Amino acid sequence: MTTQTAFDRRALVRWRNAITAAFGLGGVTIATWGPRLPELMRELNIDTPTVGVLIACSTVGSIAGLGISTPLLGRLGGRWAVSTALLTIAGSLVLLGGALLLQSVPLVAVGFVTVGLGIGTLDVLINVEGAAIEQAAAKTLMPLMHAAWSVGAAIGSGIGAACAALGIAPSAQFTALGVVVVVVTLGMARAIPAAAPETPDAPARPPVAARVKQWLRGWLDVRLLVIGVVMLGVELGEGSANTWLTLSVKDDHGQTAAVAALFFTIFAASEAATRIFGGPVVDRLGRVATIRWTTALGIAGLLLFILGGALWMVLVGVVLWAVGVSMGFPLGMSAAAEGGGNAAARVSVVASIGYVANLAGPPVLGVVAHSTGLLGALWLVVALMAAAFVSAPALRPRAARSVPVPADSGE
Repeated sequence: MTTQTAFDRRALVRWRNAITAAFGLGGVTIATWGPRLPELMRELNIDTPTVGVLIACSTVGSIAGLGISTPLLGRLGGRWAVSTALLTIAGSLVLLGGALLLQSVPLVAVGFVTVGLGIGTLDVLINVEGAAIEQAAAKTLMPLMHAAWSVGAAIGSGIGAACAALGIAPSAQFTALGVVVVVVTLGMARAIPAAAPETPDAPARPPVAARVKQWLRGWLDVRLLVIGVVMLGVELGEGSANTWLTLSVKDDHGQTAAVAALFFTIFAASEAATRIFGGPVVDRLGRVATIRWTTALGIAGLLLFILGGALWMVLVGVVLWAVGVSMGFPLGMSAAAEGGGNAAARVSVVASIGYVANLAGPPVLGVVAHSTGLLGALWLVVALMAAAFVSAPALRPRAARSVPVPADSGE
Protein backbone atom coordinates (compact mmCIF):
# COMPACT_ATOMS: atom_id res chain seq x y z
CA MET A 1 0.00 0.00 0.00
CA THR A 2 1.35 3.44 -0.86
CA THR A 3 2.46 5.76 1.93
CA GLN A 4 -0.28 8.20 2.89
CA THR A 5 0.30 11.89 3.48
CA ALA A 6 -0.55 13.43 6.84
CA PHE A 7 -3.71 14.83 5.30
CA ASP A 8 -4.65 11.40 4.00
CA ARG A 9 -4.17 9.99 7.48
CA ARG A 10 -6.46 12.66 8.89
CA ALA A 11 -9.07 11.78 6.27
CA LEU A 12 -8.76 8.10 7.18
CA VAL A 13 -9.19 8.89 10.89
CA ARG A 14 -12.30 10.95 10.16
CA TRP A 15 -13.68 8.13 8.02
CA ARG A 16 -12.97 5.60 10.77
CA ASN A 17 -14.55 7.82 13.44
CA ALA A 18 -17.66 8.41 11.33
CA ILE A 19 -18.24 4.71 10.71
CA THR A 20 -17.53 3.88 14.37
CA ALA A 21 -20.17 6.48 15.30
CA ALA A 22 -22.57 4.83 12.85
CA PHE A 23 -21.97 1.49 14.58
CA GLY A 24 -22.75 3.18 17.89
CA LEU A 25 -25.96 4.72 16.55
CA GLY A 26 -27.04 1.31 15.26
CA GLY A 27 -26.57 -0.16 18.73
CA VAL A 28 -28.43 2.69 20.44
CA THR A 29 -31.44 2.48 18.15
CA ILE A 30 -31.77 -1.30 18.22
CA ALA A 31 -31.83 -1.38 22.04
CA THR A 32 -33.75 1.75 22.95
CA TRP A 33 -37.29 0.34 22.80
CA GLY A 34 -36.71 -2.84 24.84
CA PRO A 35 -37.10 -1.22 28.28
CA ARG A 36 -40.26 0.61 27.06
CA LEU A 37 -42.23 -2.47 26.02
CA PRO A 38 -44.34 -2.52 29.23
CA GLU A 39 -45.44 1.11 28.65
CA LEU A 40 -45.96 0.40 24.96
CA MET A 41 -48.27 -2.50 25.84
CA ARG A 42 -50.20 -0.31 28.26
CA GLU A 43 -50.51 2.70 25.92
CA LEU A 44 -51.67 0.55 22.99
CA ASN A 45 -53.74 -1.81 25.17
CA ILE A 46 -52.17 -4.89 23.57
CA ASP A 47 -51.09 -8.27 24.94
CA THR A 48 -47.75 -10.09 24.87
CA PRO A 49 -48.42 -12.05 21.64
CA THR A 50 -49.16 -8.78 19.85
CA VAL A 51 -45.87 -7.34 21.11
CA GLY A 52 -44.20 -10.44 19.72
CA VAL A 53 -45.78 -9.70 16.32
CA LEU A 54 -44.48 -6.10 16.46
CA ILE A 55 -40.97 -7.28 17.24
CA ALA A 56 -41.26 -9.80 14.40
CA CYS A 57 -42.10 -6.83 12.13
CA SER A 58 -38.71 -5.37 13.04
CA THR A 59 -37.04 -8.69 12.23
CA VAL A 60 -38.76 -8.87 8.83
CA GLY A 61 -37.66 -5.31 8.11
CA SER A 62 -34.07 -6.10 9.09
CA ILE A 63 -33.87 -9.10 6.78
CA ALA A 64 -35.31 -7.01 3.94
CA GLY A 65 -32.68 -4.37 4.69
CA LEU A 66 -29.93 -6.92 4.18
CA GLY A 67 -31.28 -7.50 0.68
CA ILE A 68 -31.56 -3.87 -0.42
CA SER A 69 -28.20 -2.78 0.99
CA THR A 70 -26.22 -4.01 -2.04
CA PRO A 71 -28.13 -2.09 -4.74
CA LEU A 72 -28.34 0.95 -2.44
CA LEU A 73 -24.57 1.04 -2.02
CA GLY A 74 -24.02 0.57 -5.75
CA ARG A 75 -26.39 3.40 -6.63
CA LEU A 76 -25.57 5.97 -3.94
CA GLY A 77 -22.03 5.23 -2.80
CA GLY A 78 -20.89 4.87 0.80
CA ARG A 79 -21.61 8.36 2.10
CA TRP A 80 -25.16 8.68 0.85
CA ALA A 81 -26.08 5.02 1.39
CA VAL A 82 -25.02 5.11 5.06
CA SER A 83 -26.73 8.49 5.52
CA THR A 84 -29.92 7.20 3.90
CA ALA A 85 -30.00 4.17 6.21
CA LEU A 86 -29.48 6.34 9.30
CA LEU A 87 -32.09 8.89 8.21
CA THR A 88 -34.52 6.01 7.56
CA ILE A 89 -33.97 4.88 11.14
CA ALA A 90 -34.47 8.45 12.40
CA GLY A 91 -37.68 8.90 10.42
CA SER A 92 -38.95 5.54 11.66
CA LEU A 93 -38.35 6.53 15.29
CA VAL A 94 -40.32 9.75 14.74
CA LEU A 95 -43.04 7.68 13.05
CA LEU A 96 -43.14 5.36 16.07
CA GLY A 97 -43.47 8.36 18.36
CA GLY A 98 -46.38 9.74 16.36
CA ALA A 99 -48.03 6.33 16.10
CA LEU A 100 -47.93 5.97 19.88
CA LEU A 101 -49.51 9.39 20.31
CA LEU A 102 -52.27 8.28 17.94
CA GLN A 103 -52.45 4.86 19.67
CA SER A 104 -52.44 3.22 16.24
CA VAL A 105 -51.20 -0.37 16.35
CA PRO A 106 -50.99 -0.70 12.52
CA LEU A 107 -48.90 2.48 12.31
CA VAL A 108 -46.63 1.21 15.11
CA ALA A 109 -46.19 -2.00 13.10
CA VAL A 110 -45.17 0.05 10.05
CA GLY A 111 -42.70 1.93 12.25
CA PHE A 112 -41.14 -1.32 13.46
CA VAL A 113 -40.83 -2.61 9.89
CA THR A 114 -39.13 0.56 8.66
CA VAL A 115 -36.79 0.90 11.64
CA GLY A 116 -35.80 -2.73 11.12
CA LEU A 117 -35.30 -2.01 7.41
CA GLY A 118 -32.96 0.87 8.25
CA ILE A 119 -30.99 -1.13 10.82
CA GLY A 120 -30.56 -4.16 8.54
CA THR A 121 -29.41 -1.94 5.68
CA LEU A 122 -27.06 0.01 7.93
CA ASP A 123 -25.53 -3.19 9.30
CA VAL A 124 -24.29 -4.33 5.89
CA LEU A 125 -23.16 -0.87 4.79
CA ILE A 126 -21.08 -0.05 7.84
CA ASN A 127 -19.44 -3.47 7.75
CA VAL A 128 -18.46 -2.91 4.11
CA GLU A 129 -17.11 0.53 5.01
CA GLY A 130 -15.34 -0.89 8.07
CA ALA A 131 -13.62 -3.58 5.98
CA ALA A 132 -12.44 -0.91 3.52
CA ILE A 133 -11.08 1.18 6.41
CA GLU A 134 -9.20 -1.86 7.73
CA GLN A 135 -7.55 -2.40 4.35
CA ALA A 136 -6.62 1.28 4.05
CA ALA A 137 -5.21 1.36 7.59
CA ALA A 138 -3.50 -2.05 7.24
CA LYS A 139 -4.62 -3.12 10.72
CA THR A 140 -7.58 -4.81 12.36
CA LEU A 141 -10.26 -2.30 13.37
CA MET A 142 -13.54 -4.18 12.90
CA PRO A 143 -13.72 -5.59 16.46
CA LEU A 144 -13.37 -2.08 17.87
CA MET A 145 -16.15 -0.85 15.60
CA HIS A 146 -18.40 -3.69 16.70
CA ALA A 147 -17.56 -2.81 20.30
CA ALA A 148 -19.09 0.61 19.52
CA TRP A 149 -22.30 -1.23 18.57
CA SER A 150 -22.21 -3.12 21.90
CA VAL A 151 -21.57 0.08 23.87
CA GLY A 152 -24.30 1.83 21.89
CA ALA A 153 -26.73 -0.96 22.76
CA ALA A 154 -25.91 -0.52 26.44
CA ILE A 155 -26.44 3.24 26.12
CA GLY A 156 -29.71 2.76 24.25
CA SER A 157 -30.99 0.36 26.88
CA GLY A 158 -29.89 2.79 29.60
CA ILE A 159 -31.70 5.66 27.89
CA GLY A 160 -34.87 3.60 27.74
CA ALA A 161 -34.58 2.58 31.40
CA ALA A 162 -33.84 6.15 32.50
CA CYS A 163 -36.79 7.56 30.54
CA ALA A 164 -39.04 4.92 32.07
CA ALA A 165 -37.80 5.80 35.56
CA LEU A 166 -38.32 9.54 34.92
CA GLY A 167 -41.80 9.03 33.51
CA ILE A 168 -40.90 10.27 30.01
CA ALA A 169 -43.38 8.89 27.49
CA PRO A 170 -42.03 6.44 24.89
CA SER A 171 -43.38 8.71 22.13
CA ALA A 172 -41.25 11.60 23.38
CA GLN A 173 -38.18 9.35 23.78
CA PHE A 174 -38.41 7.90 20.27
CA THR A 175 -39.02 11.29 18.67
CA ALA A 176 -36.12 12.93 20.50
CA LEU A 177 -33.79 10.07 19.61
CA GLY A 178 -34.83 10.39 15.96
CA VAL A 179 -33.82 14.06 16.02
CA VAL A 180 -30.47 13.17 17.61
CA VAL A 181 -29.79 10.57 14.90
CA VAL A 182 -30.50 13.19 12.20
CA VAL A 183 -28.13 15.71 13.80
CA VAL A 184 -25.30 13.20 14.24
CA THR A 185 -25.76 11.85 10.70
CA LEU A 186 -25.58 15.30 9.13
CA GLY A 187 -22.52 16.10 11.21
CA MET A 188 -20.52 13.01 10.27
CA ALA A 189 -21.63 12.30 6.69
CA ARG A 190 -18.92 14.36 4.98
CA ALA A 191 -16.21 12.24 6.60
CA ILE A 192 -17.41 9.17 4.64
CA PRO A 193 -15.93 9.01 1.11
CA ALA A 194 -18.50 9.47 -1.63
CA ALA A 195 -18.48 7.21 -4.67
CA ALA A 196 -18.55 8.72 -8.14
CA PRO A 197 -20.55 6.30 -10.31
CA GLU A 198 -21.14 8.97 -12.91
CA THR A 199 -17.48 9.39 -13.98
CA PRO A 200 -17.01 8.85 -17.74
CA ASP A 201 -14.56 5.97 -17.38
CA ALA A 202 -16.62 4.12 -14.78
CA PRO A 203 -17.93 0.75 -15.96
CA ALA A 204 -21.61 0.60 -16.71
CA ARG A 205 -23.74 -0.70 -13.86
CA PRO A 206 -25.18 -4.12 -14.68
CA PRO A 207 -28.98 -4.39 -14.91
CA VAL A 208 -31.01 -5.28 -11.85
CA ALA A 209 -31.42 -8.92 -12.91
CA ALA A 210 -27.65 -9.31 -13.21
CA ARG A 211 -27.08 -7.78 -9.78
CA VAL A 212 -29.68 -10.08 -8.21
CA LYS A 213 -28.04 -13.04 -9.91
CA GLN A 214 -24.66 -11.97 -8.51
CA TRP A 215 -26.14 -11.84 -5.00
CA LEU A 216 -27.71 -15.27 -5.43
CA ARG A 217 -24.36 -16.68 -6.60
CA GLY A 218 -22.98 -15.66 -3.24
CA TRP A 219 -25.13 -18.38 -1.70
CA LEU A 220 -23.23 -20.93 -3.80
CA ASP A 221 -19.81 -19.61 -2.73
CA VAL A 222 -18.36 -22.37 -0.53
CA ARG A 223 -16.02 -19.98 1.30
CA LEU A 224 -18.89 -17.66 2.23
CA LEU A 225 -21.00 -20.55 3.43
CA VAL A 226 -18.18 -21.86 5.62
CA ILE A 227 -17.72 -18.36 7.04
CA GLY A 228 -21.46 -18.57 7.63
CA VAL A 229 -20.90 -21.66 9.79
CA VAL A 230 -18.63 -19.56 12.01
CA MET A 231 -21.32 -16.88 12.14
CA LEU A 232 -23.97 -19.48 12.89
CA GLY A 233 -22.10 -20.75 15.94
CA VAL A 234 -21.08 -17.43 17.49
CA GLU A 235 -24.34 -15.62 16.74
CA LEU A 236 -26.43 -18.45 18.17
CA GLY A 237 -24.15 -18.24 21.21
CA GLU A 238 -24.72 -14.49 21.52
CA GLY A 239 -28.45 -14.64 20.82
CA SER A 240 -29.01 -17.45 23.30
CA ALA A 241 -27.20 -15.46 25.99
CA ASN A 242 -29.26 -12.36 25.24
CA THR A 243 -32.48 -14.36 25.53
CA TRP A 244 -31.88 -17.14 28.04
CA LEU A 245 -28.83 -16.40 30.21
CA THR A 246 -30.69 -14.42 32.87
CA LEU A 247 -33.51 -16.94 33.17
CA SER A 248 -31.09 -19.85 33.32
CA VAL A 249 -28.99 -18.24 36.05
CA LYS A 250 -32.14 -17.64 38.07
CA ASP A 251 -33.97 -20.94 37.54
CA ASP A 252 -31.25 -23.49 36.81
CA HIS A 253 -28.54 -22.11 39.10
CA GLY A 254 -30.87 -20.95 41.87
CA GLN A 255 -29.86 -17.29 41.99
CA THR A 256 -31.95 -14.19 42.64
CA ALA A 257 -33.24 -12.01 39.83
CA ALA A 258 -30.73 -9.32 40.83
CA VAL A 259 -27.78 -11.73 40.58
CA ALA A 260 -29.08 -13.02 37.26
CA ALA A 261 -29.28 -9.45 35.90
CA LEU A 262 -25.75 -8.78 37.17
CA PHE A 263 -24.44 -11.88 35.37
CA PHE A 264 -25.96 -10.67 32.11
CA THR A 265 -24.34 -7.26 32.62
CA ILE A 266 -21.00 -9.03 33.12
CA PHE A 267 -21.58 -10.97 29.91
CA ALA A 268 -22.27 -7.78 27.92
CA ALA A 269 -19.27 -5.98 29.44
CA SER A 270 -16.96 -8.93 28.76
CA GLU A 271 -18.05 -9.11 25.12
CA ALA A 272 -17.53 -5.38 24.60
CA ALA A 273 -14.14 -5.40 26.33
CA THR A 274 -12.91 -8.29 24.20
CA ARG A 275 -13.88 -6.41 21.06
CA ILE A 276 -12.28 -3.18 22.26
CA PHE A 277 -8.91 -4.81 22.93
CA GLY A 278 -9.14 -7.60 20.35
CA GLY A 279 -7.75 -5.79 17.30
CA PRO A 280 -4.06 -5.99 18.24
CA VAL A 281 -4.55 -9.66 19.17
CA VAL A 282 -5.89 -10.36 15.68
CA ASP A 283 -2.98 -8.49 14.11
CA ARG A 284 -0.55 -10.66 16.10
CA LEU A 285 -2.27 -14.06 15.86
CA GLY A 286 -4.30 -13.71 12.66
CA ARG A 287 -8.02 -14.27 12.19
CA VAL A 288 -7.93 -18.07 12.14
CA ALA A 289 -5.99 -18.46 15.39
CA THR A 290 -8.06 -15.74 17.07
CA ILE A 291 -11.34 -17.44 16.17
CA ARG A 292 -10.01 -20.81 17.30
CA TRP A 293 -8.81 -19.44 20.66
CA THR A 294 -11.99 -17.48 21.33
CA THR A 295 -14.39 -20.23 20.27
CA ALA A 296 -12.42 -22.75 22.35
CA LEU A 297 -12.72 -20.44 25.36
CA GLY A 298 -16.42 -20.03 24.58
CA ILE A 299 -16.94 -23.79 24.55
CA ALA A 300 -15.12 -24.06 27.87
CA GLY A 301 -17.31 -21.29 29.26
CA LEU A 302 -20.51 -22.99 28.13
CA LEU A 303 -19.37 -26.26 29.70
CA LEU A 304 -18.71 -24.46 33.00
CA PHE A 305 -22.10 -22.78 32.78
CA ILE A 306 -23.94 -26.03 31.99
CA LEU A 307 -22.08 -28.34 34.37
CA GLY A 308 -20.74 -26.00 37.05
CA GLY A 309 -22.26 -26.21 40.49
CA ALA A 310 -20.41 -23.46 42.36
CA LEU A 311 -21.38 -19.88 41.63
CA TRP A 312 -17.80 -18.91 40.78
CA MET A 313 -17.73 -21.57 38.08
CA VAL A 314 -20.93 -20.22 36.56
CA LEU A 315 -19.48 -16.68 36.64
CA VAL A 316 -16.25 -17.74 34.95
CA GLY A 317 -18.37 -19.62 32.42
CA VAL A 318 -20.34 -16.44 31.64
CA VAL A 319 -17.15 -14.43 31.04
CA LEU A 320 -15.61 -17.11 28.78
CA TRP A 321 -18.91 -17.55 26.95
CA ALA A 322 -18.85 -13.81 26.17
CA VAL A 323 -15.26 -13.99 24.94
CA GLY A 324 -16.19 -16.94 22.74
CA VAL A 325 -18.93 -15.09 20.83
CA SER A 326 -17.24 -11.68 20.66
CA MET A 327 -14.96 -11.93 17.61
CA GLY A 328 -16.74 -14.17 15.11
CA PHE A 329 -19.12 -11.57 13.70
CA PRO A 330 -16.65 -8.70 13.13
CA LEU A 331 -13.93 -10.98 11.76
CA GLY A 332 -16.43 -12.88 9.63
CA MET A 333 -17.60 -9.61 8.10
CA SER A 334 -14.00 -8.59 7.36
CA ALA A 335 -13.32 -11.92 5.70
CA ALA A 336 -16.52 -11.82 3.65
CA ALA A 337 -15.71 -8.35 2.32
CA GLU A 338 -12.44 -9.55 0.78
CA GLY A 339 -12.00 -11.18 -2.58
CA GLY A 340 -12.87 -8.58 -5.19
CA GLY A 341 -16.19 -7.99 -6.89
CA ASN A 342 -19.24 -6.85 -4.93
CA ALA A 343 -18.25 -6.68 -1.26
CA ALA A 344 -21.73 -5.61 -0.17
CA ALA A 345 -23.31 -8.69 -1.78
CA ARG A 346 -20.87 -11.02 0.00
CA VAL A 347 -21.31 -9.27 3.33
CA SER A 348 -25.09 -9.46 2.89
CA VAL A 349 -24.92 -13.26 2.49
CA VAL A 350 -22.85 -13.75 5.63
CA ALA A 351 -24.83 -11.17 7.62
CA SER A 352 -28.07 -12.94 6.69
CA ILE A 353 -26.79 -16.17 8.21
CA GLY A 354 -25.72 -14.31 11.34
CA TYR A 355 -29.08 -12.56 11.65
CA VAL A 356 -31.03 -15.80 11.30
CA ALA A 357 -28.86 -17.47 13.94
CA ASN A 358 -29.13 -14.55 16.37
CA LEU A 359 -32.85 -13.91 15.91
CA ALA A 360 -34.32 -17.31 15.06
CA GLY A 361 -31.93 -19.53 17.03
CA PRO A 362 -33.07 -18.58 20.56
CA PRO A 363 -36.75 -19.49 19.91
CA VAL A 364 -35.54 -22.85 18.59
CA LEU A 365 -33.59 -23.34 21.82
CA GLY A 366 -36.76 -22.46 23.72
CA VAL A 367 -38.63 -25.24 21.93
CA VAL A 368 -35.82 -27.71 22.66
CA ALA A 369 -35.77 -26.57 26.29
CA HIS A 370 -39.35 -27.82 26.74
CA SER A 371 -37.92 -31.35 26.56
CA THR A 372 -34.38 -30.92 27.90
CA GLY A 373 -34.46 -27.81 30.09
CA LEU A 374 -32.47 -24.67 29.27
CA LEU A 375 -29.12 -26.14 30.30
CA GLY A 376 -29.74 -29.18 28.14
CA ALA A 377 -30.69 -26.99 25.17
CA LEU A 378 -27.35 -25.15 25.45
CA TRP A 379 -25.57 -28.30 24.28
CA LEU A 380 -26.79 -27.34 20.80
CA VAL A 381 -24.86 -24.08 21.15
CA VAL A 382 -21.77 -26.06 22.23
CA ALA A 383 -22.05 -28.21 19.10
CA LEU A 384 -22.34 -25.20 16.78
CA MET A 385 -19.49 -23.39 18.54
CA ALA A 386 -17.40 -26.50 17.88
CA ALA A 387 -18.41 -26.28 14.21
CA ALA A 388 -17.28 -22.64 14.23
CA PHE A 389 -13.90 -23.74 15.62
CA VAL A 390 -13.49 -26.29 12.82
CA SER A 391 -14.58 -23.77 10.15
CA ALA A 392 -12.17 -21.02 11.25
CA PRO A 393 -9.71 -21.46 8.30
CA ALA A 394 -12.34 -19.95 5.98
CA LEU A 395 -11.51 -16.57 7.56
CA ARG A 396 -7.91 -16.71 6.32
CA PRO A 397 -7.18 -13.35 4.60
CA ARG A 398 -7.09 -13.18 0.84
CA ALA A 399 -4.56 -11.09 -1.05
CA ALA A 400 -4.75 -7.52 0.21
CA ARG A 401 -6.14 -4.98 -2.19
CA SER A 402 -5.08 -1.35 -2.36
CA VAL A 403 -7.86 0.86 -1.05
CA PRO A 404 -7.46 4.53 -1.99
CA VAL A 405 -8.22 7.09 0.68
CA PRO A 406 -9.48 10.34 -0.80
CA ALA A 407 -7.21 13.26 -0.05
CA ASP A 408 -10.31 15.20 0.98
CA SER A 409 -13.26 13.05 1.91
CA GLY A 410 -15.42 16.10 2.19
CA GLU A 411 -15.48 16.63 -1.59
